[in-house]
Amino acid sequence: MSRYTTGEMAKSCGVTVRTVQYYDARGILIPSELSEGGRRLYSEDDLKRLKVICFLRELDLPIDAISQILKEEHPEKVIYLLIEQQEKVLSDEIADKEEKLQKLRELKSGLRNRAAFSLESIGDIAVIMESRKKLKGMRWMMILTGIPVTGLQWFAVIFWIVKGIWWPFVVWVLVAAVWGTLVSRYYFNHVKYICPECHEVFRPLLKEAFWANHTPTTRKLTCTACGRKGFCVEIWGGDGK
Repeated sequence: MSRYTTGEMAKSCGVTVRTVQYYDARGILIPSELSEGGRRLYSEDDLKRLKVICFLRELDLPIDAISQILKEEHPEKVIYLLIEQQEKVLSDEIADKEEKLQKLRELKSGLRNRAAFSLESIGDIAVIMESRKKLKGMRWMMILTGIPVTGLQWFAVIFWIVKGIWWPFVVWVLVAAVWGTLVSRYYFNHVKYICPECHEVFRPLLKEAFWANHTPTTRKLTCTACGRKGFCVEIWGGDGK
């Protein structure tokens, strides 16, 4: 009968030795036996159990929940349902990506025969790809700073309804106005836009950008180089200079 050390268990499941030791300490992966020298030794069943634990952790289940599942009379039934659910999620993701891949191929095929598809177009795509991560980080920062403002809003509204005192709401309006102004200025000082007509990278006036029709990745603006008015692609603009 095969016996595995802590290191061999970790290697087989692609985790660290510390992780295996942690599961042991939490009582969800107890070694089958100890060697004469006190080394922990695991059986084939223990290895299968570790693989199950790793799978459940990949589903973001906490250790306590995993412990409860494994203590069920028939834990395999619960795990089977989780596997089925994960299989469906992955299948949907694959189908979605295949659909997007097909659209990209069709777009690529169409652009190949167009004179407008130039080196500038390729350069625009590269810039947009590099900007996504920085733009995402900035947007998350804006969301996180807005959470306290939203919390103050709910507190002010509830306080007004329950206590009949309105001045906290006035305070919130002032705070929200200041926050909105600062965040808007910060945002538009750190983004630029690419004109799809002349490929110029430009920063519009704050007033125009603020009121412009937009999508999550584009904004309808007037290009400062060629004068075209239409949707331009948003990119990271650096330090605001």
